Amino acid sequence: MRLKLYILIVIMALAVLGYGIYYTGTQAASDKLMEALSTELIESGEMENIKQTIESDPELKVFLDDDSKSVDESKLPFTTKEEATRAVVNKIGIPKLQDMQSKVQQGQMTKEDLIQEAERNFTEEEIAALKVIAYKELYNK
Repeated sequence: MRLKLYILIVIMALAVLGYGIYYTGTQAASDKLMEALSTELIESGEMENIKQTIESDPELKVFLDDDSKSVDESKLPFTTKEEATRAVVNKIGIPKLQDMQSKVQQGQMTKEDLIQEAERNFTEEEIAALKVIAYKELYNK
């Protein structure tokens, strides 16, 4: 009987430890990804190119502005870029994100494909939260 109890305790401890490692691992990976991406965009001047692209493309501007100004932020599933990054990493995964990035850079994936991918992986509330965070980040609000 005692042996079963010890085995049960060990299994529970391993489960808790595994969850903790998973949570901190995804959090650390998303934080590292966000920091690297932000630094790269700012240092390369690409952030200004992104702003100009959005400003000059009416579809993208409408897509981004659509929810970002009219949404009650207290009802969003996440409100910080760290939480958003964690959600994107958890739902899509780093390998698929890297694949999508390379396809966009090579011209194999359009903005419509990206929007469809987002709609496939996220709920409407999550997409609205991503729009709000992107708007804030682009326009420093």
